[in-house]
Amino acid sequence: MAFTPDDEPGWFRWLSRVVLRLGLRRAMLAMTATIALLAVLIAETVVLVLGRGDWRIALASATLCSVVLAPLFGSLLLRLVFELDRARQRLTVLATHDDLTGVHNRRHFMEVVQREWDRARRYSTPAAMLLIDADHFKRVNDAHGHLCGDELLRCIAQTVREQLRQADVLARFGGEELIVFLPHTDPLGALDVAERIREKVQNLSVPWQAAKVSTTVSIGVAPLRNELPSLDWMIHEADTALYAAKADGRNCVRTLPFEASRSGGAYPVNSR
Repeated sequence: MAFTPDDEPGWFRWLSRVVLRLGLRRAMLAMTATIALLAVLIAETVVLVLGRGDWRIALASATLCSVVLAPLFGSLLLRLVFELDRARQRLTVLATHDDLTGVHNRRHFMEVVQREWDRARRYSTPAAMLLIDADHFKRVNDAHGHLCGDELLRCIAQTVREQLRQADVLARFGGEELIVFLPHTDPLGALDVAERIREKVQNLSVPWQAAKVSTTVSIGVAPLRNELPSLDWMIHEADTALYAAKADGRNCVRTLPFEASRSGGAYPVNSR
Protein backbone atom coordinates (compact mmCIF):
# COMPACT_ATOMS: atom_id res chain seq x y z
CA MET A 1 0.00 0.00 0.00
CA ALA A 2 1.41 3.40 -1.00
CA PHE A 3 2.19 5.93 1.70
CA THR A 4 0.59 9.33 1.32
CA PRO A 5 0.93 12.52 3.39
CA ASP A 6 -2.57 11.88 4.76
CA ASP A 7 -1.24 8.68 6.40
CA GLU A 8 1.19 10.67 8.56
CA PRO A 9 0.23 11.01 12.25
CA GLY A 10 -0.79 14.48 13.32
CA TRP A 11 2.14 14.88 15.70
CA PHE A 12 4.60 14.18 12.89
CA ARG A 13 3.06 16.79 10.60
CA TRP A 14 3.21 19.28 13.48
CA LEU A 15 6.85 18.38 14.20
CA SER A 16 7.73 18.71 10.50
CA ARG A 17 6.24 22.20 10.33
CA VAL A 18 8.09 23.31 13.47
CA VAL A 19 11.42 21.88 12.31
CA LEU A 20 11.14 23.35 8.83
CA ARG A 21 10.22 26.75 10.27
CA LEU A 22 13.17 26.80 12.67
CA GLY A 23 15.75 25.33 10.33
CA LEU A 24 18.10 22.44 11.05
CA ARG A 25 20.55 24.22 13.38
CA ARG A 26 18.02 26.03 15.57
CA ALA A 27 15.79 22.97 15.70
CA MET A 28 18.73 20.88 16.88
CA LEU A 29 19.57 23.41 19.61
CA ALA A 30 15.94 23.48 20.73
CA MET A 31 15.82 19.68 20.86
CA THR A 32 19.09 19.51 22.79
CA ALA A 33 17.82 22.03 25.35
CA THR A 34 14.52 20.16 25.71
CA ILE A 35 16.22 16.79 26.20
CA ALA A 36 18.69 18.30 28.69
CA LEU A 37 15.87 19.82 30.74
CA LEU A 38 13.92 16.56 30.75
CA ALA A 39 17.03 14.59 31.74
CA VAL A 40 17.67 16.94 34.65
CA LEU A 41 14.05 16.74 35.81
CA ILE A 42 14.08 12.93 35.63
CA ALA A 43 17.37 12.73 37.55
CA GLU A 44 16.12 15.09 40.24
CA THR A 45 12.86 13.17 40.52
CA VAL A 46 14.72 9.90 41.02
CA VAL A 47 16.87 11.46 43.77
CA LEU A 48 13.82 12.87 45.54
CA VAL A 49 11.87 9.60 45.31
CA LEU A 50 14.75 7.47 46.58
CA GLY A 51 15.61 10.01 49.25
CA ARG A 52 19.32 9.58 48.74
CA GLY A 53 22.03 10.44 46.32
CA ASP A 54 23.99 13.54 45.50
CA TRP A 55 21.81 15.88 43.50
CA ARG A 56 24.88 17.64 42.12
CA ILE A 57 26.23 14.40 40.65
CA ALA A 58 22.81 13.51 39.25
CA LEU A 59 22.52 16.95 37.69
CA ALA A 60 25.97 16.76 36.12
CA SER A 61 25.41 13.23 34.82
CA ALA A 62 22.02 14.04 33.31
CA THR A 63 23.35 17.20 31.69
CA LEU A 64 26.38 15.45 30.23
CA CYS A 65 24.33 12.56 28.84
CA SER A 66 21.74 14.83 27.28
CA VAL A 67 24.30 17.19 25.75
CA VAL A 68 26.17 14.25 24.20
CA LEU A 69 23.23 12.14 23.09
CA ALA A 70 20.72 14.79 22.05
CA PRO A 71 22.75 16.17 19.10
CA LEU A 72 23.54 12.63 17.94
CA PHE A 73 20.01 11.26 17.88
CA GLY A 74 18.38 14.64 17.32
CA SER A 75 20.36 15.29 14.16
CA LEU A 76 19.26 11.94 12.76
CA LEU A 77 15.62 12.69 13.49
CA LEU A 78 15.77 16.25 12.18
CA ARG A 79 17.56 15.19 9.00
CA LEU A 80 14.87 12.58 8.51
CA VAL A 81 12.24 15.32 8.70
CA PHE A 82 14.07 17.43 6.11
CA GLU A 83 14.60 14.44 3.81
CA LEU A 84 10.93 13.53 4.10
CA ASP A 85 9.92 17.06 3.18
CA ARG A 86 12.23 17.03 0.15
CA ALA A 87 10.85 13.65 -0.89
CA ARG A 88 7.31 15.00 -0.54
CA GLN A 89 8.20 17.95 -2.77
CA ARG A 90 9.73 15.64 -5.38
CA LEU A 91 6.63 13.45 -5.34
CA THR A 92 4.46 16.54 -5.81
CA VAL A 93 6.50 17.57 -8.84
CA LEU A 94 6.33 14.07 -10.29
CA ALA A 95 2.58 13.94 -9.74
CA THR A 96 1.88 17.33 -11.36
CA HIS A 97 4.57 17.74 -14.03
CA ASP A 98 5.50 15.99 -17.25
CA ASP A 99 8.89 14.35 -16.75
CA LEU A 100 10.06 15.05 -20.32
CA THR A 101 9.19 18.71 -20.82
CA GLY A 102 8.98 19.90 -17.22
CA VAL A 103 5.60 21.58 -17.78
CA HIS A 104 2.39 20.50 -16.08
CA ASN A 105 0.89 17.16 -17.00
CA ARG A 106 -2.62 16.75 -18.36
CA ARG A 107 -4.27 15.68 -15.12
CA HIS A 108 -2.90 18.60 -13.11
CA PHE A 109 -3.80 20.99 -15.93
CA MET A 110 -7.41 19.85 -15.85
CA GLU A 111 -7.60 20.25 -12.07
CA VAL A 112 -6.11 23.75 -12.05
CA VAL A 113 -7.89 25.04 -15.14
CA GLN A 114 -11.27 23.74 -14.03
CA ARG A 115 -11.10 26.11 -11.07
CA GLU A 116 -9.94 28.97 -13.30
CA TRP A 117 -12.66 28.19 -15.82
CA ASP A 118 -15.36 28.18 -13.15
CA ARG A 119 -14.07 31.48 -11.79
CA ALA A 120 -14.04 33.07 -15.25
CA ARG A 121 -17.60 31.92 -15.89
CA ARG A 122 -18.78 33.13 -12.49
CA TYR A 123 -17.35 36.63 -12.84
CA SER A 124 -17.72 36.92 -16.63
CA THR A 125 -14.02 37.53 -17.20
CA PRO A 126 -12.44 36.70 -20.58
CA ALA A 127 -10.23 33.66 -21.06
CA ALA A 128 -8.94 31.54 -23.92
CA MET A 129 -7.48 28.13 -24.68
CA LEU A 130 -4.59 27.33 -27.03
CA LEU A 131 -3.95 23.85 -28.38
CA ILE A 132 -0.47 23.59 -29.94
CA ASP A 133 0.74 20.70 -32.07
CA ALA A 134 4.21 20.24 -33.62
CA ASP A 135 4.01 19.79 -37.39
CA HIS A 136 5.38 16.63 -39.01
CA PHE A 137 6.97 15.58 -35.75
CA LYS A 138 7.21 11.96 -36.85
CA ARG A 139 9.63 13.02 -39.58
CA VAL A 140 12.01 14.34 -36.93
CA ASN A 141 11.87 11.06 -35.01
CA ASP A 142 12.37 9.04 -38.18
CA ALA A 143 15.26 11.15 -39.44
CA HIS A 144 17.14 11.83 -36.20
CA GLY A 145 15.77 9.40 -33.62
CA HIS A 146 13.45 9.72 -30.66
CA LEU A 147 16.09 11.31 -28.42
CA CYS A 148 16.31 14.17 -30.86
CA GLY A 149 12.52 14.41 -30.92
CA ASP A 150 12.47 14.56 -27.12
CA GLU A 151 15.03 17.38 -27.08
CA LEU A 152 13.11 19.30 -29.72
CA LEU A 153 9.87 18.92 -27.76
CA ARG A 154 11.60 20.18 -24.61
CA CYS A 155 12.83 23.23 -26.50
CA ILE A 156 9.37 23.88 -27.93
CA ALA A 157 7.83 23.69 -24.44
CA GLN A 158 10.46 26.10 -23.10
CA THR A 159 9.86 28.48 -26.00
CA VAL A 160 6.13 28.45 -25.35
CA ARG A 161 6.65 29.02 -21.63
CA GLU A 162 8.80 32.08 -22.33
CA GLN A 163 5.91 33.73 -24.16
CA LEU A 164 3.44 33.29 -21.29
CA ARG A 165 2.62 35.19 -18.14
CA GLN A 166 2.94 33.75 -14.68
CA ALA A 167 -0.84 33.32 -14.43
CA ASP A 168 -1.07 31.32 -17.66
CA VAL A 169 -1.22 27.54 -17.36
CA LEU A 170 0.86 25.39 -19.71
CA ALA A 171 0.79 21.59 -19.94
CA ARG A 172 1.73 18.72 -22.17
CA PHE A 173 -1.59 17.43 -23.41
CA GLY A 174 -0.31 14.28 -25.06
CA GLY A 175 2.35 13.23 -27.56
CA GLU A 176 3.68 16.40 -29.17
CA GLU A 177 0.65 18.49 -28.17
CA LEU A 178 0.82 21.33 -25.66
CA ILE A 179 -2.17 23.15 -24.18
CA VAL A 180 -2.35 26.63 -22.67
CA PHE A 181 -5.08 28.32 -20.65
CA LEU A 182 -4.97 32.12 -20.76
CA PRO A 183 -7.01 33.75 -17.97
CA HIS A 184 -8.07 37.38 -18.34
CA THR A 185 -7.35 37.26 -22.07
CA ASP A 186 -9.78 38.38 -24.76
CA PRO A 187 -9.95 36.67 -28.17
CA LEU A 188 -7.67 39.12 -29.95
CA GLY A 189 -5.14 38.91 -27.14
CA ALA A 190 -5.19 35.10 -27.39
CA LEU A 191 -4.55 35.33 -31.13
CA ASP A 192 -1.60 37.62 -30.49
CA VAL A 193 -0.11 35.15 -28.00
CA ALA A 194 -0.67 32.24 -30.38
CA GLU A 195 0.92 34.08 -33.30
CA ARG A 196 3.92 35.05 -31.17
CA ILE A 197 4.39 31.42 -30.14
CA ARG A 198 4.13 30.27 -33.76
CA GLU A 199 6.79 32.74 -34.89
CA LYS A 200 9.18 31.88 -32.05
CA VAL A 201 8.94 28.14 -32.71
CA GLN A 202 9.36 28.69 -36.45
CA ASN A 203 12.66 30.45 -35.73
CA LEU A 204 13.77 27.77 -33.26
CA SER A 205 16.81 25.72 -34.28
CA VAL A 206 18.03 22.91 -32.07
CA PRO A 207 21.59 21.60 -32.58
CA TRP A 208 21.68 17.83 -32.75
CA GLN A 209 24.96 16.08 -33.49
CA ALA A 210 26.11 17.58 -36.80
CA ALA A 211 22.68 18.88 -37.79
CA LYS A 212 20.27 21.69 -36.93
CA VAL A 213 16.76 20.45 -36.26
CA SER A 214 13.66 22.63 -36.45
CA THR A 215 9.92 22.37 -36.90
CA THR A 216 6.79 24.50 -36.89
CA VAL A 217 3.57 24.39 -34.90
CA SER A 218 -0.10 24.66 -35.70
CA ILE A 219 -2.27 26.33 -33.07
CA GLY A 220 -5.99 26.23 -32.42
CA VAL A 221 -7.51 29.05 -30.35
CA ALA A 222 -10.80 28.83 -28.45
CA PRO A 223 -12.17 31.81 -26.50
CA LEU A 224 -14.36 31.33 -23.46
CA ARG A 225 -17.98 31.75 -24.53
CA ASN A 226 -21.18 31.78 -22.49
CA GLU A 227 -22.58 29.00 -24.66
CA LEU A 228 -19.89 26.53 -23.63
CA PRO A 229 -21.36 24.01 -21.16
CA SER A 230 -18.04 22.73 -19.82
CA LEU A 231 -14.27 22.98 -19.94
CA ASP A 232 -14.16 19.88 -22.14
CA TRP A 233 -16.22 21.71 -24.76
CA MET A 234 -13.76 24.59 -24.74
CA ILE A 235 -10.92 22.13 -25.34
CA HIS A 236 -12.99 20.53 -28.10
CA GLU A 237 -13.35 23.90 -29.83
CA ALA A 238 -9.59 24.47 -29.57
CA ASP A 239 -9.05 21.02 -31.06
CA THR A 240 -11.45 21.78 -33.90
CA ALA A 241 -9.57 25.00 -34.62
CA LEU A 242 -6.28 23.09 -34.51
CA TYR A 243 -7.64 20.62 -37.07
CA ALA A 244 -8.49 23.59 -39.30
CA ALA A 245 -4.92 24.87 -38.96
CA LYS A 246 -3.60 21.46 -40.01
CA ALA A 247 -5.98 21.36 -42.96
CA ASP A 248 -4.90 24.85 -44.08
CA GLY A 249 -1.28 23.78 -44.51
CA ARG A 250 0.11 23.85 -40.93
CA ASN A 251 2.36 26.50 -39.38
CA CYS A 252 -0.60 28.79 -38.79
CA VAL A 253 -3.13 29.90 -36.17
CA ARG A 254 -6.83 29.20 -36.55
CA THR A 255 -9.89 29.82 -34.41
CA LEU A 256 -13.64 29.40 -34.62
CA PRO A 257 -15.89 32.41 -35.26
CA PHE A 258 -16.13 34.78 -32.30
CA GLU A 259 -19.00 36.74 -30.93
CA ALA A 260 -19.34 40.38 -31.95
CA SER A 261 -17.01 42.71 -30.08
CA ARG A 262 -18.30 45.44 -27.78
CA SER A 263 -17.56 48.10 -30.39
CA GLY A 264 -19.96 46.41 -32.79
CA GLY A 265 -17.37 44.89 -35.10
CA ALA A 266 -16.58 41.22 -35.50
CA TYR A 267 -13.42 39.41 -34.50
CA PRO A 268 -11.62 37.65 -37.36
CA VAL A 269 -12.14 33.96 -37.89
CA ASN A 270 -8.60 33.19 -39.05
CA SER A 271 -5.18 34.61 -38.33
CA ARG A 272 -1.75 33.82 -39.71
